[in-house]
Amino acid sequence: MTDFITLTPETLPSQHLCCIIRSKKPHPGVEAKRRWLADRLPEGHVFRKLDVKEKVFIEYAPLETAWVPVEGDNYLYLYCLWVAGAYKGRGYGRALLESCLAAARAQGRSGVCMLGAEKQKAWLSDQAFAQKHGFETVDETDYGYALLARSFDGTLPRFTDRARAGIIETKALTVYYSDQCPYVSNSLDIIRQVCGELGVPCSLVQVDTLEKAKSLPCVFNNCAVFYDGVFQTVNLPDAAYLRRLLKR
Repeated sequence: MTDFITLTPETLPSQHLCCIIRSKKPHPGVEAKRRWLADRLPEGHVFRKLDVKEKVFIEYAPLETAWVPVEGDNYLYLYCLWVAGAYKGRGYGRALLESCLAAARAQGRSGVCMLGAEKQKAWLSDQAFAQKHGFETVDETDYGYALLARSFDGTLPRFTDRARAGIIETKALTVYYSDQCPYVSNSLDIIRQVCGELGVPCSLVQVDTLEKAKSLPCVFNNCAVFYDGVFQTVNLPDAAYLRRLLKR
C-alpha cells in the first residue's frame, strides 16, 4: 500500500496539496493555502495525505485553534476528509479517519467533531461515512447545519450562539472566506465578476485570524455566504448560483 505523508514545515513547500487541480504554473489559491498551513502547523494542525498527486487526504486541528465558531474543551476538529476518483472504495478514507481518531486518543482528547448538515451538502465531508464510525449529531442550527461528534468521555462541543443565529445587519451580498481552501480564490473572482455585471454591491470579508473565525455569525467551512442579512450557504458559489440568488 502507498504510504501516507503527514506534512511538516520542511516538506510543505515541495508537497502536492492534493485538494487542488494539478497545474504546472503557480496557482494563487495553492500558494495562499501553503502560507496558511505554514502558520497553522505549529499550532497542531495536521494535513495527512496519500503519497500520490490525487485527492486522498485529511485535515484536522485542536478545536482550540481550529478556525471555526465551535466551542468545546479538548476536542480535535476535522476540517476535511476527501478521497476521490480511483482511490475511493479502497479503504483509504477509513484509514485516514482512524488515524485522526487514534491521534485524538493518544493526545488524551475528549473526541473529534466536524461540520455536517440535515442533508449532505457539497464541500462537506461525507457525514454518513463518519456516522458509520460513531459520529453523532450533538448540535444543530435552524438553517440546516449540524455539528457531529465522536465523544470518548461524554462531553460534547457546540456551536457558538452567534454562529447558531446565522444573521448579520448588512443586507448586501457578504462573503466570509479564508485562505484554507485553494478553490476560494477562483470563487472570489467569480463573485466580483457577477456582481460587477449585475451592478450589485458586495462585501468580501477575509477571515485571517483565529479571533475572527471564532466570532463568525454562522457555521463556516472556508466560505460563508450571506444575502439580505441571512446566511445562505457554506458552498463556494458559482456564477449560476449567484445570479439566481441576486435576482430573486
